[in-house]
Amino acid sequence: MKSCTDILSLLALSLAFALTGCTPSLPTTFEEATWEPPVTPNNFGATLPPNIAPLNFRILQGDASEAITHLHSRNGGELIVGGWDVCFDEDEWHQLLDQTRGDSLFCDIYMKAYGVWEHLPTQRFYIAEEDIDPYITYRLIRPSYVTYEELTINERCLENFDERVIYENMRFEDSDQGQCINCHMPRNWNREAQSQFHVRQALGGTVFINGDNATKVNLKTDSTLSAGVYPAWHSTLNLIAYSVNETGQVFHTLDPQKVEVIDYASDLILYDPESNAVQHIDRTASEFESFPAWSPDGRTLYYIVAHYTPRADDIDADLDTNYDQLHYNLYARSFDLASRRFGPRRLVFDAASVGKSVSVPRVSPDGRYLIFTLADYGQFHIWHKSADLWLLPLEGEATPQPLLTVNSEQAESYHTWSSDGRWILFSSRRDDGNYTRLYISYFDSKGRAHRPFRLPQHKSDDDDLLLRSYNAAEFLVQPVRATQQQLQHAIKADARAATYAGSALLQPEADTATVNRPDAAERRSSSVGY
Repeated sequence: MKSCTDILSLLALSLAFALTGCTPSLPTTFEEATWEPPVTPNNFGATLPPNIAPLNFRILQGDASEAITHLHSRNGGELIVGGWDVCFDEDEWHQLLDQTRGDSLFCDIYMKAYGVWEHLPTQRFYIAEEDIDPYITYRLIRPSYVTYEELTINERCLENFDERVIYENMRFEDSDQGQCINCHMPRNWNREAQSQFHVRQALGGTVFINGDNATKVNLKTDSTLSAGVYPAWHSTLNLIAYSVNETGQVFHTLDPQKVEVIDYASDLILYDPESNAVQHIDRTASEFESFPAWSPDGRTLYYIVAHYTPRADDIDADLDTNYDQLHYNLYARSFDLASRRFGPRRLVFDAASVGKSVSVPRVSPDGRYLIFTLADYGQFHIWHKSADLWLLPLEGEATPQPLLTVNSEQAESYHTWSSDGRWILFSSRRDDGNYTRLYISYFDSKGRAHRPFRLPQHKSDDDDLLLRSYNAAEFLVQPVRATQQQLQHAIKADARAATYAGSALLQPEADTATVNRPDAAERRSSSVGY
């Protein structure tokens, strides 16, 4: 009879053989193929952060019967995986990337068909020196136009595949009004554990998260168009710029883009959480202002403006048919930190003069560059196939240029910078034209964007099976602390009503004459926003 020690020894030996058998041997004889590796997703050629989760992929089998993937560096580190689903061990992947900082990582794929091994052309990744912020947040939403059920704001760790729901809108599913949630925005990449998001319709308000605490504020006053919509948190002061929008949708019968989201009216406001007061920054009835963005020193506010001359008495009916004539330009206002007042606005980029339209300006953390989306018209570019990312150097007299290595034939839209300015996170519909996925591009010290890679997934088809679009993603340096229960409690409580404190301009500017528009309640107001 064998002793317990003997049995344990046999089990250990069997396990060792099993583990050894899991690592296939590379073929010693093979033919050189000339065709590119048939993999999905194909991230080859991208520049990767050393701390990113494994970029797993699937090899499309075709006529082959076996496949082996060999990932290796110049210094001898390697990973070998057999089979069609190439899933790398997380610890080994991170160790290999860490020792390859600033160098290339090579990938060789061998496929066996009809008894003959073929070696496909060697592919490579470039491993940057700089890490990426470890967390991102985003909204997951069905690609629907008329409903917002089952929305979630999620948090994902980029160093692995851990994902959690920060808040989901079905926690109050007994409400007869429904509830939309959107625009989760951290302050300074959540360094101070502060962020915010909006709740629309039932129990509406803006939820502010401060560490483990959460409160709700109603930013709508009698002197503003709406509650706050697109936010921009000041970099040094506890101030937030918002657009306030009256938004609606137009549905197309022939246009392949299916739907157009239109601002029938929009202004800019400044909110001071300490005084709980809002002030107007820019409000002109004949112009639509939206998507504010601060410079990193907090001395300049960038935003977009479209001038509109009514062609009919009813602005809504007019824009429903002339939506493609609305072109937004890029403007800026100086901001005095001591008086907390804005100077006159100046034109930064005249997109309308070339028949284009700007949206979502974002300034790099070093203040040297601004990225915006550029499309044929409008400002809700997530639906526009013409939407691309453009780069504007802010030093000197440079003109904006498209980010050719980043853009595709489909829509590139919402984008954001990492805390060190070395990584750009953006949304794209390049995979199928219908669902928005997340991509990441390295942005080097010379102002060049590198080939992007898709957000890593544990299994290569996780995104394909998700049937949700990623929406308004942002980088975080640390996770959100508040729990769903704490957020639910804050949302269920009465909102603190903000007060109106007049103009935030050094030289107040008179409003132009108003135009006729229906009651905003008749529209599906900003629930369709980013």
